[in-house]
Amino acid sequence: MPNSITPKLALAGALTLAMLAAGATTASAQMATTDPMVGGAAMYPTKTIVQNAVNSPDHTTLVAAVKAAGLVDTLSGPGPFTVFAPTNEAFDKLPPGTVDTLVKPENKATLTKILTYHVVSGAYTAKQLMKLVKAGGGTASLTTVQGEPLTITQMGHHLMVTDAKGDVAHVTIGDVIQSNGVIHVVDTVLMPN
Repeated sequence: MPNSITPKLALAGALTLAMLAAGATTASAQMATTDPMVGGAAMYPTKTIVQNAVNSPDHTTLVAAVKAAGLVDTLSGPGPFTVFAPTNEAFDKLPPGTVDTLVKPENKATLTKILTYHVVSGAYTAKQLMKLVKAGGGTASLTTVQGEPLTITQMGHHLMVTDAKGDVAHVTIGDVIQSNGVIHVVDTVLMPN
């Protein structure tokens, strides 16, 4: 009799551990949705866009550009803002020397124009953007702080952002909630006319 109980207890224990592991995985996934990792760094909803971006190793070029353009105070302000934040790899897609040229003091106006083209007034989550796309029959247009529009489209559960020149950026990490808005990480630098 003891031999028949032991396998049952072992099976019950294994099932309990499996259920706990599944619960932990679900909890981890939910936590990741609340405070997603960007470039291996935690993003905290209690910090501003700039405070979080500074901690992301994937956004060092963007942070340097924001500093060169004098936009730190603006993006640290109350907002709310939606920022489509290009990664270092996105900046690397630009022709060689472009970033070095843009961060020079004499090109501050051009750099500011490009960076503010990545910013929209208001906080738009991915779910809200998807609703706008659906309501727009497949596209939504958002006016940037720079003044020109971005076009949002959706393929399955993925959002895409098309700039004025027709280049498409894919949202690789959405809904990075900040105290003054939301960041959507994109894989391409968006360019105004």
